[in-house]
Amino acid sequence: MALRLISLLGIGGLCFIAWLGSEDRRQVPWKMILWGIGLQLVLGLLIFLVPLSRDLVVWLSGILNGLIDASDAGARFLFGPILVPDFSQPVGPSGAGRWVARALTPPFTPVPGDRLGTDNLNLGYIFAFRSLPQVVFFSAIFSLLYGLGLIQPVIRAFAQFFRWSMNISGAEALAGGANIFVGIESAIAIRPFLERMTRSELCAIMASMFGSIASTMLGLYAGYLRGTFPAIAGHLMSASVLTIPAAFVMAKILVPEQAVPETLGKVPAIDMTDGDRKSPMDSLILGALDGVKMAVGIVAALIAILGLIALLNLIFAQLATLADSDVALWRSLGQVFQVMTLQNIMGAIFLPLTFLTGVSLDWTELWISSQLIGRRLLETAIPPYIALADLAAEGAISDRALVIVSYVLCGFAHIPSVGIFVGGLSGLVPSRRQDISELSWKALWAGTLATLMTGCIAGLYFYEGTAVLGR
Repeated sequence: MALRLISLLGIGGLCFIAWLGSEDRRQVPWKMILWGIGLQLVLGLLIFLVPLSRDLVVWLSGILNGLIDASDAGARFLFGPILVPDFSQPVGPSGAGRWVARALTPPFTPVPGDRLGTDNLNLGYIFAFRSLPQVVFFSAIFSLLYGLGLIQPVIRAFAQFFRWSMNISGAEALAGGANIFVGIESAIAIRPFLERMTRSELCAIMASMFGSIASTMLGLYAGYLRGTFPAIAGHLMSASVLTIPAAFVMAKILVPEQAVPETLGKVPAIDMTDGDRKSPMDSLILGALDGVKMAVGIVAALIAILGLIALLNLIFAQLATLADSDVALWRSLGQVFQVMTLQNIMGAIFLPLTFLTGVSLDWTELWISSQLIGRRLLETAIPPYIALADLAAEGAISDRALVIVSYVLCGFAHIPSVGIFVGGLSGLVPSRRQDISELSWKALWAGTLATLMTGCIAGLYFYEGTAVLGR
């Protein structure tokens, strides 16, 4: 009960922290705050406590897990069964079929051949051969669905809902709806309005980009945790939906609206030009090629970022040897660096924010959770998700912490994304490059606070039981 209360109070605490950094603290968007938080509370209730909608999340996870298994087929053909092992059993449904069968078998109990153990995270789980092909496959599938016109109505439905519930501009709502499925590509849908957007609109749009994940990354993140958290895929999708209202709330607190947006009260149409219309096969192949570019970008970023972090930690380790010095000053400095790593620094910075989510009252678990959340800012969400999966497999973290941290990590709220989003938006509207660059860090902060608020919602409604995890 105490943890639920902390999560509830944490929602207000995070809004207060955002208000401290507001461009105009005299202008508080109370209506936006109340509607945004209210919307999150209702959505969280549906995700965690209402049996029908909660089971829908588990069912969706089964379908998405089937897609992840299907992506293994192409990777296994390229790299062989040693690097991409097949865990299906000789009895019962196999491959993607076992997840579909599991999702269609109330009350979602395992079926023969179901891969629920941690074998898929053993030494055979090599990131480059198991996870990156999922990025390519999901990119291809989404491109196919978009080319067939099946995604646009869903995006527009979300946009109408966000505009109606929070009274934001149509362009903001459309970008928010699109961000549930894509990343920087969401800006293309509102390209005609970017040049005339207010600063508040630009900040809100970028905040929704930082706070959500693209569908192409969903499979990658879910692949790590589904051994111990089978319903993770559905919860990641739910987290993306939950974070959009939070991102708008935080962005509007940080950069209050000072003008009347051009698209206030209406949602622009999502029109496909003749040049955008492609055959299903073209959409599939071009989507796969885009996925390859994304996978290469992920590889390059991880090599550069993790290498730089390792280099800095090595410097810290060398400075730690000063603890053996005969000089008192150097000895004291060395003792400080004995416990100093970038992971510990980020954990210390994010400790108060992590506490507000109500993740745990146990110091060790709180510190571990804070480290994982803080690492995302520099390392992207990939290494923290892998570390979270290892902790969950070892039983070193509680189910409550597992769910909350999974929700908080679900987003692009990290420094490497700043360059991607600023470059992408500036390329679409060069005349607003200065505004976009100035607002990008505020939007990153808004997206970070939004994901933490989503963690508060998960902490408020979480309860011990297999229904939430889908086990």
